[in-house]
Amino acid sequence: MSTSSQPGISNAARAQGDEQGPPSAKLLGYSTRRLFRLALLGLILVLVAFLSALTAMRFAIHGREVEVPQLTGKSTSDAEAMLGNLGLTLEVENRFYSADVREGGIVSQIPQPGVKVRRGWRVRVALSLGPQRVSIPNVLGESGRAAEINVQRRGLELGTVAIAHLPQFPADQVIAQSPPASSSGITSPRVNLLVTAPPEAQAYIMPDFTGRSVLDARRIIEAAGMRAMRSGDISAVDSNSPAAWSGYVLHQNPAAGERVSPGTTVVLEVAH
Repeated sequence: MSTSSQPGISNAARAQGDEQGPPSAKLLGYSTRRLFRLALLGLILVLVAFLSALTAMRFAIHGREVEVPQLTGKSTSDAEAMLGNLGLTLEVENRFYSADVREGGIVSQIPQPGVKVRRGWRVRVALSLGPQRVSIPNVLGESGRAAEINVQRRGLELGTVAIAHLPQFPADQVIAQSPPASSSGITSPRVNLLVTAPPEAQAYIMPDFTGRSVLDARRIIEAAGMRAMRSGDISAVDSNSPAAWSGYVLHQNPAAGERVSPGTTVVLEVAH
């Protein structure tokens, strides 16, 4: 019996269809490639945006920078005008003697010329006092206050005043100065002093009068240059009468052990 061929897809067509795969697999492969391309494109755009922002920021920072001009020898008004045009400000920080720069001219500056700074920066300068015209006085042996008056009377400034505790020298006396007396060629109008410490006020340690006779406590207190007083209202009692100072000390102010000086009033609470 002969067999008849059935209608349908030939073997070659089925093989070709198997190689191409089902439609769902083709769609999945296309979507994956498309997503990869979109992700790569997005990454490139982010990188470009970052580089653009970095470039713009660097340009903005350096675009606000200016170069500090040369100010030495110029007057403050000229320097302020020059700096103002660049968005900078002038600050006078110091004054020095100078035989090369006229009085009122700028002797030095910070930052130095040519340095790049941002707008709004303060340029600090020192002005010339002209050549030295005053003589440095000799203040050795004077008190600290007398030396200060002597220095300022000459048109000079009192610089650093150092206090030293030196028992071998008299108290409150200038024992060194800088610059020395009659110095010439100095740059600063300041005179620095080394002064011995002033005498310390006489002081005592308050003894304990508790339980002692009020009259004995009064004698000790007054012998030390202090004043004794009873607590409470004693206006009706004669402070010099024995009755006013009879009894013994119950409490005292200042308390025992405190540091006191002559002229201190010691209040005694009395018990009979």
